[in-house]
Amino acid sequence: MKNSDHYLKIVEWSEEDQCYVGTCPSFIYGGCHGDNEAKVYKELCKIVEENVALYEKNGKPLPPGTARKEYSGKFLLRPGKELHKSLAIRALQADESLNNFCLNALKKALFHSNRSNGRLPT
Repeated sequence: MKNSDHYLKIVEWSEEDQCYVGTCPSFIYGGCHGDNEAKVYKELCKIVEENVALYEKNGKPLPPGTARKEYSGKFLLRPGKELHKSLAIRALQADESLNNFCLNALKKALFHSNRSNGRLPT
């Protein structure tokens, strides 16, 4: 396995730019773009490999990998007092726990966002 394989590479359609945009979160700034999804992915992989080589050449430690990260299924969210209150009231009105209400709202927002760019949430 190459060091570049440890980094998540994402290629998404951009409505704003009307092309595919490739990024590697938490490793490279910027990325690449083009009209062909497969070619953008191939170029992105090349860019990540070149960046890994630069880190190694300069003796810099590589950032933590993102491709195989394990997730616990929990994260802390600090919405602030007013939003917390509004969410709790809406959850009560929907006869749901605050946790389930927020999960459903996040799923709905993610699904709506991904539908607009032609992708379903993962």
